[in-house]
Amino acid sequence: MERRIYLDNASTTYVSNDVLTEMLPCFNTIYGNAGSIHSFGRDAMAIVDRARDRVKEAINAQKANEIYFTSGGTEADNWAILGVAHANANRGKHIITSQIEHHAVLNACAQLEKEGFEVTYLSVDEYGLVKLPDLLHEIRKDTTLISIMAVNNEVGTIQNIKAIAKIAHDYGILFHTDAVQAIGSINIDVQDMEIDLLSMSAHKIHGPKGVGALYVKNGVRIDPITFGGENQERGKRSGTENVPGIAGFGKAIEIACRNHIINNRKIKTIREYFLEKLKEKVEYFQVNGHPHQKSNAILNISFYGIEGESIMMLLDLAGIAVSTSSACTSKSLLPSHVLKAMGISDEIAQGSVRFSFGTNISKSDVDYVVDEIAKVVAKLRAISPIQAGRL
Repeated sequence: MERRIYLDNASTTYVSNDVLTEMLPCFNTIYGNAGSIHSFGRDAMAIVDRARDRVKEAINAQKANEIYFTSGGTEADNWAILGVAHANANRGKHIITSQIEHHAVLNACAQLEKEGFEVTYLSVDEYGLVKLPDLLHEIRKDTTLISIMAVNNEVGTIQNIKAIAKIAHDYGILFHTDAVQAIGSINIDVQDMEIDLLSMSAHKIHGPKGVGALYVKNGVRIDPITFGGENQERGKRSGTENVPGIAGFGKAIEIACRNHIINNRKIKTIREYFLEKLKEKVEYFQVNGHPHQKSNAILNISFYGIEGESIMMLLDLAGIAVSTSSACTSKSLLPSHVLKAMGISDEIAQGSVRFSFGTNISKSDVDYVVDEIAKVVAKLRAISPIQAGRL
C-alpha cells in the first residue's frame, strides 16, 4: 500500500473519534430542530447550549450568550467586519486591518470600501508582525474597528494581540481578531487579552467542517448579515442551527484547549526534527515567519530556484500532502500576498511550501518526507533555469 502522510493541517484536520462520537446521536436520535418549542426541539437546544458553554470556557468568555454559532471562520470574519462597521457607521467609517489577513477579512474590507468606508491596510515587518508605531500613526477620530489576526495561516507568526487590543481601547476603538489558526495553538483568554470579537472554526481543531463561531463581547454593537429567523442565535444570526456540527465543535474546542500544552510540545519536537533533517539533505532554502513568536504547527519554507506548486504536485505523487498557501487561495498561481507583504521577492515567494503538522506525525514519517523532498528538489533544480545559489 502506498504510504500517505498528511502535512496540511492548517487547511483542515480529520474529525477525531471523540468528536464523531459526540455528533452521531444528533443525526438520528436527537434530531429535532433546536428552534422548535416541543421536547424534540428542546433536546436539540440543550446540545447547542452545552456546546456554547464549552466554547465560552475554552476562550474564557464572561457569558455563554457572547458565543454565536456560524457556518465557519469565513462567515464569522465577514460578520465581525461588516456587522460592526454597519452598526457603528454613525461614529465613523474608518477600519484598520493588516495586509496579511485571511481573505475572509480582506474581501469583507474590500466590500466596505465599495460602500464608502475607508480601510487602512497596515504593512508588516520581515517576520510578518504588525508594527505598533504604524498602528498608532494610522488611528483616526473616525476609526471604529481594528481587525488583526492572532496567528497567520501561512507563516504561523503570532501577533501581539494583547498590546494591539490595548491600543484600540485606549482610543475607544473595537478590536476583532481572526483566531481560526490560534485556537488549540496558543492560549486564548478574551478577557485578559481585551478582545471584543473573535472568530473561530471547528475543522482546524479536529472538528467538522461547516461550523464555527463568533465571540461578541456583551455591549458591542453589531448588525446581522443574515436574515430570516428572528429567534435563531438570539436574533443575530438567522439559519437553522447545525446541531451535529455545533455539538462536534463544542467537543473539539474543549479537547483542543485542554490538551494544547502537551500537543504543542509534541508538534514542536516534530517541527524541530523536520528542520534538522531538512538542513542535512537540502540546500538553499529559507524559513519564512518569525523565528520565535510563531505557531509550532505551521512551517513555511521557500526553496530557491524552483516553484512551490511543482514541489507540492510531486510530493503528492509520493503520497505526501502539503500546500503552497491558504487552502482558500491554493488554486491561484500568484505569489502569496502574505509573503509579498513581508518583503519577500516574487521569485522566492513562488518557491514557498507550507508544511502544517499534527500530533499524529512520527519521526519515521518525517524521515520519509524529507527524503522525498530532497529527491523532488534535486529533480526540479536540475531542469530549472534559475541557479538556486544566486537568489
